[in-house]
Amino acid sequence: MRTFKFVRDPNAFELMADDTRRRVIYLLRAKEMTVSQIASELQKTPQGIYHHIRKLLDAGLVEVAKEERVDHFIETYYRATAEVFEFIHGEGGSEKYGEQRTREALQALKQLGIDARADDEIIERLLKISKQMNELALTPEMEERIQSLEGLDFIGKKHVADYLNLLTMSDKQFEEWLNFERTRRNLLKSAVSGPIQVQVQNPKPK
Repeated sequence: MRTFKFVRDPNAFELMADDTRRRVIYLLRAKEMTVSQIASELQKTPQGIYHHIRKLLDAGLVEVAKEERVDHFIETYYRATAEVFEFIHGEGGSEKYGEQRTREALQALKQLGIDARADDEIIERLLKISKQMNELALTPEMEERIQSLEGLDFIGKKHVADYLNLLTMSDKQFEEWLNFERTRRNLLKSAVSGPIQVQVQNPKPK
């Protein structure tokens, strides 16, 4: 299993819009499991889980880990192809999946005491900015090279990707990236009603 994997396939975006498939991926990142074990854990039918597994296999999000003979049957164990998937919302990405994840993130802010609107206009504008920022991201070939680096976990590879992206941007691209971040920040602030009450602890003076 890879530490992390960049995903640009629009079919994968569509698949991950389904809650059951996301839960299957969550389980298979932790350990190898059979269809029956997954079905029991999620309280679903084995037939339904197998249908989801086939789609996840085709999308490259799940793979066969091993096969074991039990009496006269072959038990197939599956696992996720990466511990963490980095979904790139660029050209060809699923708008439905992007909208759902953005809406969930905005709604989750309420648990932190921030009342942010999650209407269609805000979500559409946030996704547009994300798409523009992704156009400044690393190429798929460079992402694959970072994935193959040895001796680094997911966090380490994310740092490498971030540093490399900053180092390879032209000055013009970097200014564009900063402008996108400012626009996104202002848009988020405009979506919040009332004061932002999350407390950020200031570092102690030396």
